[in-house]
Amino acid sequence: MDAKVPNARYSIDDRIGVLEELLNERYSARAFLPREVDRATIEHVLTIAQRTASWCNSQPWQVIIASGEAKERFRKEIYAEASNGLGDDYDFTPPREYVGVYLDRRRESGFQLYNTLGIARGDKAAYAKQALENYNFFGAPHVAIIHTNEPLGIYGAIDCGAYVSNFMLAAQALGLGTIPQAALARHSGLIRRHFNLPDDRRVVCGISFGYADNAHKVNSYRTSRASVAETVTFVDV
Repeated sequence: MDAKVPNARYSIDDRIGVLEELLNERYSARAFLPREVDRATIEHVLTIAQRTASWCNSQPWQVIIASGEAKERFRKEIYAEASNGLGDDYDFTPPREYVGVYLDRRRESGFQLYNTLGIARGDKAAYAKQALENYNFFGAPHVAIIHTNEPLGIYGAIDCGAYVSNFMLAAQALGLGTIPQAALARHSGLIRRHFNLPDDRRVVCGISFGYADNAHKVNSYRTSRASVAETVTFVDV
């Protein structure tokens, strides 16, 4: 196959090959270099992500990006709340329970992380310490907070999820590392207060990003993916 999509510069094989490469390369980075990303590159990511499809073209996402001293002030505040066991105010109800294959996949991912870091199975204190690294943004120099409008409900959040995916792919294409963080949304009240958000804004998640530290062992493993046969049902008749 070497046909071209109308008005496209590249063949279909080239286009799908780039997308496949980006999806296969992307992973959740949990260690970053201290080097900041220049504003032009960040704005390039945002411009690409802004093309995300949304219900009725509502484009419900709003994004706060904290860097430098602003990021550090936010980090200290949210880390203090989390480390003191405070804050459990998601705006969107988190999963009630992981069961069956979903629990299996969650455990596999968690044990990959812990094994890579040399954390013994069952070491709950070490698990908790690692979980708190979410609130240090894993050392990333930038953190984005994605929030939406309350009246749009769950579908506004779904559109934001699509935005997050495109943000991460654009960042990957530009040589950046990212990690989406639902953990930050556990402190939605603090986030609203810290950034002076109106009461009708609902926090979906955060994205810590920057240049991934590829030499760090925590960035050495990759999670698996289910096959198409496990996730798709074809109905032809």
